[in-house]
This record gives sequence, structure tokens and C-alpha cells, in this order.
Amino acid sequence: MKKQLKIRDITLRDGQQSQFATRMTQKQIDKVLPLYKDAGFYAMEVWGGAIPDSVMRYLNENPWNRLEKIKTEIGNNSKLTALSRGRNLFGYNPYPDEIIEGFCKNSIESGLDIMRIFDALNDIDNMKSTIDFVQKYKGKVDCAICFTVDPKFQKIDKFKSFIKGKKLPQDIFNLDYYLNKALQLEDLGADIITIKDMAGLLHPEFAYKLINLLKSKISVPLNLHVHCTPGYGLATTLVSMLNEIDIIDTVIMNFAGGSAGPAFELVHLFANKLNLETGVNIEVVSKINHELIDIQTELQEFDKRETTPLNFNIFKDAIPDTINNLFDQAIVHAKEKHFDDLLSCIHKIENYFNFPEPNEAVKNAEIPGGMYSNLLAQLETLKLGHLLDKVLKYVPKVRLDSGCPPLVTPTSQIVGGQAVNCVVDESKDKEPFYTTISKQFTNLVKGSYGKTPTEIDPEFRKYITGNEKEIPYDTTEYQKQPNPIFEELGGVKLAKNEKEVLLLELFPTVAKPFLKTIREKEFNDNMEKYRDEEQNDEFNQLQGAIE
Repeated sequence: MKKQLKIRDITLRDGQQSQFATRMTQKQIDKVLPLYKDAGFYAMEVWGGAIPDSVMRYLNENPWNRLEKIKTEIGNNSKLTALSRGRNLFGYNPYPDEIIEGFCKNSIESGLDIMRIFDALNDIDNMKSTIDFVQKYKGKVDCAICFTVDPKFQKIDKFKSFIKGKKLPQDIFNLDYYLNKALQLEDLGADIITIKDMAGLLHPEFAYKLINLLKSKISVPLNLHVHCTPGYGLATTLVSMLNEIDIIDTVIMNFAGGSAGPAFELVHLFANKLNLETGVNIEVVSKINHELIDIQTELQEFDKRETTPLNFNIFKDAIPDTINNLFDQAIVHAKEKHFDDLLSCIHKIENYFNFPEPNEAVKNAEIPGGMYSNLLAQLETLKLGHLLDKVLKYVPKVRLDSGCPPLVTPTSQIVGGQAVNCVVDESKDKEPFYTTISKQFTNLVKGSYGKTPTEIDPEFRKYITGNEKEIPYDTTEYQKQPNPIFEELGGVKLAKNEKEVLLLELFPTVAKPFLKTIREKEFNDNMEKYRDEEQNDEFNQLQGAIE
């Protein structure tokens, strides 16, 4: 009997967010839902992340409607999952329990089955309230640990540290670090634990040790989420399959690879060779991918990929013997722990299927691909693109000063933005480091976002914040967003129900104009209906008089 490997499809959230800036419309989603209903995926990630913001900001669509429509079509055929940033939910600042509870309750009532909860600092305390509320409303809790690596310091940093008699921290994010986080989350009632490798930095050699360790120590299912930007993703996925991972996140072929996750089709080919049963209907997957090819054409203006995947139908198309042999060789190399040979095989396989080459700049910088492109965009806006290498060299210093946070949203933006500030100050105005300090960086150092993995130097904290003591965020000072009444629209409130109030709280700058447009349309529609009814009454009266 085959062992089971569950597949969570993340095409409709993470896949389209990574490749097409989260621009899939509801109409495009609706095209593939009838197929997804019969695909047989264990779960589908369809919500959270950038989706609620983007569908309002760019598509003028209601994010709650998207979740509800998907649930109506999929039913219980696959579990629907979403991504949530713990106490921060979607913003930078932590929210009070009232907002977190409302979000969890309405998400589950709208059709969510599993909430994947993470914290940018891997601060377990920031995840507790969301875990409690998801459990309260009978949802499943998927607790994610953000994978990262130690800062890569330059020789000059090491020399300066030696002169000052201070040791640079090392071996922070080791096996024990991840095991301790997993055990804490299991104790809190996690139904699933996910290794969330948002930057694609999980090397197959470390993955071999990590997955093996976690599988031996925790009793709940273990899920792997990786990206492919630096070239490790598929190799790390194969190693995890050999170590009996329970669930793997994949993306359907035409939205996969590069900055997104590994292709389901390639994972399925490996699963067949390893005698693993995914339970996924590959004929249906081939039909979904056919639709995605058309959707990709419609989203072309947002597609920044230099290459697009091979038009491969997993149900009908055979692969050449030479490529089939590469799959076999990759398995052998993974079993024998020949990781360089494994990566070489995987890259040849990916090259055949026309996936991008590993991004060497991102791999060497050891930062997420999105952070890399954001840094470059910031510098080019300032006409300082030539300073990118210098900024990348200073990212580890800024990260160390701020407590070595994992580089994931929002800490990647905070650390990256501050590194840009420091280099720009030094290069243009000859000012010392930390002359220009962002509000978000100040809050990170202050303690507003939670406990950082390493302690922050009290002297540095005092220099940045004015106080050497850590000051956690106080949610008792939270002020709700105003919900004004529009007399000119018939005396209606901007947000008419709890779900709309939550949109205001979580996305105030986007939700305000979005909801205002809805209220205006409702008012105009009602006025038009009233005029039609009035004209009907006049016509009926006139008709009666004639008769």
C-alpha cells in the first residue's frame, strides 16, 4: 500500500502573488474553480497574504466575497486555507484581541477551514491569541515557523567586532531553535506545523536534518512551504519527501518556479517514483494548467518572468528518457546525501521544463527575492542603483543591531528600508549610520513588534528610541478607525456590517475609498430603482385614466 503525501495547492494565493502581483480577478478565479472542485487536493490556499488588500486596491472587489464564492464552489472537497500574520494580521502594528477574534470568526464563517499563522519574529506570544480564536470557532490551526539563516557578516564587521572585544553572534538559527519553536506550538494545540521558507534559503542538506528531527519529535503533521528563487526549492522538497514529510505546498506548473513554489507536476513525478500517493487527479490538474496559460496571457503586464514554464500536460505528455533518468539520479543523490550532485540534477530538470535559473544575487545575499527587488527599486527611484551592493553588505549589520529578525513581511521591508537609509545618508550627506531612521525600525527596536531572536544592545535601543528598556506594544491604547455617516447618501455608515468594519480596521487607506464607492453605487442604484417605480406608478395611473 502506498504511503500518503498530502498536497496543499497554493496557486490561487501564493502562486499568483509571487508571479503576477496578486492581480487575478474573481472572473479568472471562477474559470478554474469547477476544475479545482474535482482535483483532489488536500487543501487549497486561497486567501490571506496580499489578497484582501490587492482585490480592493486594484480590482475593486470584496475580499470576503472572494472567500465565500470559493467555498460555495469547492465545498468540502478540499480544505480552504489562508495566511495570517499573528497579532499583526496584515498590518505593521499589533491589534487588540477584539479585532483578532472578529477576523478569525468571520474568516471561518465565510468558509475558511485552516488558518496558517506566523509571526515575523517567530515570537510565539504573538501567535497565541490567533491560535485561541481559530480553535474557538472550530477552525484548524496551522502554525508556521519562519525559516531563516544567520546573518552573513563581512570581514570588516568581524575585524571591528574583534577590536571591540565583542563576538558576533553565530549559530542562532540552528536545529534546536526550530525544534524548540515546534514543540512550543504543538503544546499550544497546533493541528499542523509548517516550516515556512519564504526566501527559499532552506538548503537540502539542512532540510534533511531538520525534517528528520522534527518528524521524530512532534506528533502533529509537518508541512513544508518553500520558494524556488535561489534554486533550492525542488531539491529541498525531494529531501523532505524522503524524510516522510506529511504535507507539501505546490503550485500548478504555469504559475510555479522562480519566486514561487515548486511545480506540483514535478513533485508528483517524484512521488510516483517514491511510491507515494498524492490523491490528486492529474487529468484535472492538466485542465487547470491549460486555463492558467490563458490567464497568464491576460495578466501579462504584471508578469516579470523572463521565461515561462514548458507547456507540459502531466496527464498526456511523456518526458524524454534523459530527463526521466535525471529524476532517478536525483533520488539516488538525495538518499546518499550527495547534495551538490542533487542540486545539479534538479537544475537540469528545471532547465528542461524552462523554469528560471537560480537567482545568484538573491542566493548570495541570503534575502527573499521580493526584498531584493524592493531594495533595487528604492535605490533606482533615488537614482542610486549603483549602491545596491553596498546596501546588501549592510543588511546583516542592520539586522544584527535590530535583534536578528527573520527577513519576512514586514521585517524584510523594515530592515531593508533602514539599510537603504543608512547607505544613502553615508553616501550623499556623509552622515553617520542611523541618521535617518524609519518609524517602523524605531518600533522594531523598541519592542513594539515583539521579542527579537537575539537581545538588542540597550545602548543602541536608547540611541534609536530614547529608552534603553524594551517597551512592548500596548493594545489598550488602540484607537478604532472612524466609521462616518454620509448624510448625502441617505444617512448610511461607511461600513455597514462587521466584515466591512474589519476591512476598515485592517486596511484603512484602501478600505475607505473602496467602501465609499460601494455606498455611492448602492445609493445611485436605489435612486434609479425609485425613479423607475415612480414612473411605473405614473404610467399605471395614466393607463387607468385612459381606460
